[in-house]
Formats: sequence, structure tokens, C-alpha cells
Amino acid sequence: MSTTSAVKMDDEQLRSRIRETVAATIRPNAERTDREGVFPKENLQALADEGWNSLLIPQDYDGLGLDYTAFAIAAEEIGRGCPSTSLIYVMHVGAAQTIVYYGTEEQKRRWLKPVRRGAIGTHSMSEKATGGHTWFNLSEAERDGENYVLDLEKSFTTSGGQADFYILQTRTPGAEQPSDLSYFIVDGSDPGISAGPWEALGVRGNQSGPLKLHNVKVPRKDLIWEENRAAEIALNGIDPLYLLGIGSAWIGVAEEALELAVSHARRTVHRDFDRSLADYQVIRHQLARVKIAISALKPWQRELAAKFTQYEAQGTPLGELWYEGTEFKIHATEVANQAAGVALDVTGGYGYKKGPIERIYRDVRAGLALTPSNNLARELVGKQLVGLPAELWSPGGD
Repeated sequence: MSTTSAVKMDDEQLRSRIRETVAATIRPNAERTDREGVFPKENLQALADEGWNSLLIPQDYDGLGLDYTAFAIAAEEIGRGCPSTSLIYVMHVGAAQTIVYYGTEEQKRRWLKPVRRGAIGTHSMSEKATGGHTWFNLSEAERDGENYVLDLEKSFTTSGGQADFYILQTRTPGAEQPSDLSYFIVDGSDPGISAGPWEALGVRGNQSGPLKLHNVKVPRKDLIWEENRAAEIALNGIDPLYLLGIGSAWIGVAEEALELAVSHARRTVHRDFDRSLADYQVIRHQLARVKIAISALKPWQRELAAKFTQYEAQGTPLGELWYEGTEFKIHATEVANQAAGVALDVTGGYGYKKGPIERIYRDVRAGLALTPSNNLARELVGKQLVGLPAELWSPGGD
């Protein structure tokens, strides 16, 4: 696909084109990705071949230069085809945008141009000692002259061992406050990087296991912006983008669950009564509740994506959208879990067997735990609502 043709497409044309990629490659690979726990390289290359993995990257760096509505549509449609791939995709877009927003010109050309050909990026933040409080790291880089050496371990890193580059967050020597965190671009081919196994209930293809770095040397030219600015970068740009992406992906998962349930209800006939499942009122009501919940999310998704585009154009920090993005992520992931539960209930034993509904039921649970987990996220939203500090960097905080 040419950049020009992508820019000229309206939202529905864009959705149609992405669905073609999902139908041709991503959905057919979903069962194998889950069953074998394999990283979906073919899916990601198919997205790269059409430009979707470079969707937000400016055209100067071989991207499509599209807006956040396009990103939300892409995350949603990929989520319909394969939740594992959608999580990888959202983390990749966030990593690339970190460089777009805050990288030097040299960093942008060196790391972003290969993305159009299939290079994959991701974020590496969480540590075992601080759990889901990904903004609070205890690891620290060492100095090697003007450069850095990383000897540390991250607990969960999407695309671990598979990414071409990591946006890795850690402390730097001399950091005085818990919020004094720095971002480094780490070359995924470094021999000192090793990834632990990812053996999970669902989203088994996204390889979100532990990541160890041993004597990994990072040149100063791959420090993003400057030392002790990672927290500011995350809260004012990347975290809100991630929340929009995850919420949109899980809308897609919910839509796929509902479509499978409706299809099963319409085609399954009880010959003893000569009635399909769709003839039962209780079945129709369950499906209707899910449809209404999804329909209520879609205008919010579009409005939130439009705000991202508007804020960026105006130079307004995207951090202004953090709380709304958090609320959106909470609600979208919980609607998706409702949809998967109804799909399993409606399809009974057929849905319970190994297959797409059983897989989605497992995959969808990940949304509740994804950072910030919904329990933690509700607490942060609640504190903001009543005027209490979030206390993100206080030893006794949430």
C-alpha cells in the first residue's frame, strides 16, 4: 500500500482494508498461535507489508502519518482476529511513538525507518519487586564513560526475546527521586538479552515473560531525550496512547465474541422442539445486553481518539487524557469479559470445547490485569475524583 492511498482513505475504507489483512492472515493463524504459544511473526509481517505497523509514524520516516482514529480502528480490527497480535501491535505502536515524540532526528531515522519493513518495538517497564506499579523501578543502569551498561531483569515484557528494539525504563546513576527514571532504546539483537518462557492462561502468543539483560551496553546516543525524564514522557504521551489502544483492541475482542455467539445461536437447532437457540428469549436478551454495551463504547472510542488527534495538533500534553483513557480501558476490558462470558454461556458445551470461543474466554481475561490492572486503575480514578493525590512514587502509596 502506498502512503498516499492510505492518507486519502476515509475511516470505513481504512477499516475495510485492515479487515482484509486480518481475514487473510491474522484470524487464520489465531488458533495455532494459541495452541502452540508461538510469536505471530507472520501476522506482524502482514501488518508491516500493508503499512499498518507504521500507521502513526510520520511519512518522513516511511510511515503512513495517519491519526489516532486510524490507530483505534486498527487496534480494534486486529483484536477481532487475534488478541495476542493486538497486544503486540499496541505495545509496538507505543514504543515507536515514544521515539516519534521524544527521539532525536538520528534516532528517528535509525529506528523508525526499519519499522516499515517489519521491525517490531515494545516497552519494557515492570519489575517483580513493584508489580503493576510500572512507574516505580528499583533497577539502575551503570555508567561506562558517557555510555551505559544494563544488568537487570524485567518481569513482564510483551514481545520479549522477539522485539527488534526495546524502550526500556530504569533508573540512572545519581537518581534522587523514585520518579527519576530514564528511557533507553535497546537493540533487541544484543547477545546479553534473554527472555524467559511465557506460559499463560491466554494471549499465549505475545511472549510477555521475564526479560533479563546481562552486560548490555547502550550508547548515550540511545538515551531518549535526557536522564530522569521517562516518567514525564510516559504520563504525557505513551501511557494514554497505550490505554486507547488496549481499550480499542478489547472492543474488537468483544465484537468477535458476540459475532461467534450470534452465529451459533442462529444455526443451532433443537430438533426435538424444532427451534433454534435464537428462538429462546433468554438467549436473545443475553446477546442484546452485550450488543448494547459494545454500542455504548463505540462513540466514546471515536471521541477519545479524536481528542488525541486534536490535542497533538494543538500541542496540548496527551497526559491530559490519562484519566479518561484509564476509564475507557477499564470499561472496554470489562465489556469484553462480559461478551466472552455470554458467548460461552450461549454456546454451552460447544463453546467450552477447544476452539475460538474457549480461546477468547481465556484471552480476554488478560485485559483486566494489563497495566494498570482494573482494580488499581479504579483506585487511581477514584482518588482523582475526590481530590486525593495518586501517590505514585510514595513508598506507602498505591
